[in-house]
Amino acid sequence: MAAKRSTFVICARNVGADNQFGGEPAEISFLRVPAGKDRYDAGLAMKADSWRKYLMAAADGEEDELTGLRGNILVFIHGYNNDIPTIVWRTRKLQETLDDAGWKGVVVAFDWPCENSTLNYLEDRSDAASVADKLVSDVIPMLVSAPDAACVLNVHLIGHSTGAYVIQEAFSRATTKGELFRAEWRIAQVVLIGGDIAADSLDASSQWSGPMFDRIVRLTNYQNRHDSVLGVSNAKRLGTSPRVGRVGLTAQAHSKCVNVDCTHYFEGKDPTHSDFQGTFCHSWHIGDPTFALDLALTLEADIDRLALPTRARGIDGLALQPGLRPQFQSQWLAAAPPLVVG
Repeated sequence: MAAKRSTFVICARNVGADNQFGGEPAEISFLRVPAGKDRYDAGLAMKADSWRKYLMAAADGEEDELTGLRGNILVFIHGYNNDIPTIVWRTRKLQETLDDAGWKGVVVAFDWPCENSTLNYLEDRSDAASVADKLVSDVIPMLVSAPDAACVLNVHLIGHSTGAYVIQEAFSRATTKGELFRAEWRIAQVVLIGGDIAADSLDASSQWSGPMFDRIVRLTNYQNRHDSVLGVSNAKRLGTSPRVGRVGLTAQAHSKCVNVDCTHYFEGKDPTHSDFQGTFCHSWHIGDPTFALDLALTLEADIDRLALPTRARGIDGLALQPGLRPQFQSQWLAAAPPLVVG
């Protein structure tokens, strides 16, 4: 089904003379990429209102006329060193695997400028901070405020690698936006994979993450101790503190946080039989069906985080494991049949 659907992109890159997106932060462009097209340029840009209508029509899991059903939007925020074809592939793969897991919603890519050179890593962090401002000024208000009474949207964010930094910085900057700060809005679920932020930045006492926790329902961190990209010995890291995507949450983590340790599950994965792009230990999540089902159940939030069939409970906390969606889950909320009195 995903192959026949459009891919929605919010792009924060500059536009060159050839209509191609460049490597510097710029005004937001809203794009709807046709199925089968593996890259995009500014020629696909649409007016924000038109783009939003198409998005809402796809938010119930089908790209059709607006039905007025409750919908889900998952905004995928990529990390360092992602080119446009990779962003398209990862967005579509997330959509495809979530569809297969039974999730009803639409995945949207938030594309920010990032280069493919280690020397540009710190510059990319600066760009990430800059585009975080765009995320709170132009994107979140449009998604969380639904003037269409028939549409009730649940908005979620998933950050890969440096995308976790973009998310945290966006909520921090939202406190400086008077009208947005005073408004009553919420993001449902925030998910981090390969999160390239300090583990203690998600502590209850962290001033940086405080604004985020004020606005979200739950944060789920997927940890993998084999993620060498996040290792302290990595040259581009320049000696920064242990990253949450590798070591997991601290004992002082905010009460809204949930940690899922993927280390043991990852140890059984064969890259030659896996569908992925990028460095395997850092980006295996996108394309993995077990992760996709756990993510789908997390976004739905119909089952408590401690009871998901894709999670084992041990002395060290929750760990990812293969599992199946409960057989009768779709019937659990069904209305009881009327009583027959005779």
